[in-house]
Amino acid sequence: MSLTSIVSNVFKPRQKELEKYLYDAEHMQHKVLMHLINKGKNTEYGVKHLLNTTDSYEKFAKNVPVNSYEELKGDIDRMRHGEQDVLWPGTVKWYAKSSGTTNDKSKFIPVSRDGLHGIHYAGGFDAVAYYLRNNPKSKLFDGKSLILGGSHSPNYNVEGSLVGDLSAILIENINPLANLVRVPKKQTALLSDFEVKRDRIARETMNKNVTNISGVPSWMLSVLVRVMELSGKKHLEEVWPNLEVFFHGGIAFTPYRQQYEQLITSPNMHYMETYNASEGFFGLQDDPSDPSMSLMVDYDVFYEFIPMDEFGTDNPTVVPLQGVEIGKNYAMVITTSCGLWRYLIGDTVMFTSKNPYKFVITGRTKYFINAFGEELIMDNAEKGLKYACDKTGAQVAEYTAAPVFMDSNAKCRHQWLIEFSKEPASLDEFATLLDQHLQEINSDYEAKRFHDVTLQHLEIVKARPNLFNDWLKSKGKLGGQHKIPRLSNSRKNIDEMLQMNQ
Repeated sequence: MSLTSIVSNVFKPRQKELEKYLYDAEHMQHKVLMHLINKGKNTEYGVKHLLNTTDSYEKFAKNVPVNSYEELKGDIDRMRHGEQDVLWPGTVKWYAKSSGTTNDKSKFIPVSRDGLHGIHYAGGFDAVAYYLRNNPKSKLFDGKSLILGGSHSPNYNVEGSLVGDLSAILIENINPLANLVRVPKKQTALLSDFEVKRDRIARETMNKNVTNISGVPSWMLSVLVRVMELSGKKHLEEVWPNLEVFFHGGIAFTPYRQQYEQLITSPNMHYMETYNASEGFFGLQDDPSDPSMSLMVDYDVFYEFIPMDEFGTDNPTVVPLQGVEIGKNYAMVITTSCGLWRYLIGDTVMFTSKNPYKFVITGRTKYFINAFGEELIMDNAEKGLKYACDKTGAQVAEYTAAPVFMDSNAKCRHQWLIEFSKEPASLDEFATLLDQHLQEINSDYEAKRFHDVTLQHLEIVKARPNLFNDWLKSKGKLGGQHKIPRLSNSRKNIDEMLQMNQ
């Protein structure tokens, strides 16, 4: 009998509970909200916003404002210096360092002990629960888990406090039993120099029986390429014959899928998307045939949503889960047991079904191009690139895009900087296919492209190899949870990259 067949019994009660997502999601969310209000009512923030008299969603929405990071930053800074009972009861010792805002290089997202267990570890547990339900013959626990982590450093304001990538905080606090099945060793996993870490991970794991891998697709691919270089093998299953699943998240998998499928040719390989961020764990792909994810409705996270066509207005509509519509683009607002109250996470989602509530991530509230009324979002970009790649046989490693507002000929266009892992035979054909498909899937883009009046044909600039990694390195953001900004209304990032591309 395999170890997995024994361990899988631990997950069966939870698999039964997850069936309630089909019919009880709204009631579960109400219970979560009341729980969070009760826990937070005696904090400074709770007293200020009358949580002790808040007994309904309507009162909650009236008493607590929607917050960006800037609105909570002062309180978070005080918590980082050891103050108690500010946004959440007690002292919060851990802070996930996330990409910055307009005013700061980094955001520091509080990770309370309640949030660590009631959100982040709950998500990891349920990822395995769903996977084992869908794959009853799995041998997941008969080998090792390769888990990519970032790095952390001490928060000198509070003894025992840490600041760093969420993945590093999770590894640092994980149940010691999990280390029996996890590789690489902790010291390697938490190294800050990604290039050194990449090599060490490959050397430590290439002779292990790795059955599953977890991490951000771009950074994991870099590690796997190093494993192949050191092993001299052609396909990854020659190194790890029992590899069966990649739990991936952090960035869209679409641009990387073809490269993974060329690297791992085994018909027994599975891919499962997870929606885990510094701020929480929100979604899991529970059905391998459906790219949408289930919203995790019974964690310590209460969800609200702002229609993107109202985002940024003075008084936008904000709806709880039962108020969402299928096919509509929303900015997500969360309240969590980490002390984030009605917090704008910055991600946009679209629901594909209700009962159960399932959704896809469509982009970021700040990662879009709307310089000319075209409202191009990341979901459009990913689909357009996939179409062009499918038609030409090309493969995209990394990309970013921004508007050219007006050139010397008074022409406006989108400029795409693309690093290909496999170049198309014709860059012009690739650009035309991308442009045409964007018009097919985005009516606003199509309208602005009509007769080249408002917006001219897009331009593609070919990036040199490793340009995007070099740019991240120049920002001190190589590895970990750091992401390439895909779309932007500003030219700041793309101009920096173009300068490095010369």
